[in-house]
Amino acid sequence: MPRFFTEHANEQEIIITGEDARHIGRSLRMRTGEMLTVCSCGIDYQCEITRITESEVYLHPVEIHPCAAEPSIHLTLYQAVPKQDKLAEIVQKATELGACEIVPVLTSRCIARPDKKEFSKKQERLQKIAVSAAKQSGRGIIPQVHPLHTWKEALASMQKQDLSIMLYEEQGGIRFGEIPFDGQTNIGLFIGSEGGISEDEAQQAVSAGLYRVWLGNRILRCETAPTAAISILMYLTKNM
Repeated sequence: MPRFFTEHANEQEIIITGEDARHIGRSLRMRTGEMLTVCSCGIDYQCEITRITESEVYLHPVEIHPCAAEPSIHLTLYQAVPKQDKLAEIVQKATELGACEIVPVLTSRCIARPDKKEFSKKQERLQKIAVSAAKQSGRGIIPQVHPLHTWKEALASMQKQDLSIMLYEEQGGIRFGEIPFDGQTNIGLFIGSEGGISEDEAQQAVSAGLYRVWLGNRILRCETAPTAAISILMYLTKNM
């Protein structure tokens, strides 16, 4: 069933406008009486189309229930900026797997070094990728792709989570299974870029209360590590 998002939903009538309305009427060629799903703030509205105009689609909610695809945790991925277009793939896969927010971070070992103004041009495209992935994977929300953060800003944000985790390729960390996830709702996950994370930054993270997690002797690419880590995290929190 086609899936769309809106910030304005109620139990009486929902109106879809703009590009989504044109997509419903022109591309999908949907007609009155057909059904589609509208998502708003983690709630799924199974709706019947009652009227279609050139720029608006009017819907009547038939069934309303929480989105079953949304995890019980609020996961924020803090991803050190990789080179080339790898961040697009990371945003897509993180969205599919259940991340709620994605925070790009500029660390000392990032090879790509955009400034905040330069990165803002990419942010809009990355947000569109999150929208598309959210629709495809049946999410109840669209994850937010944040502006570029410095390491200091990201560390301060991670300290506000119920718990935060840092993947660290050097030995000395604990395994995911040793982290006390019970009762923790807001979780932060930091993953480095191609060059990993410096020892100074790693020590700052540990001092800030982050769990240092080791994934074993295999070194994963920076675009593979988020998929592996989020999958493990979702499994351990009973969301997969």
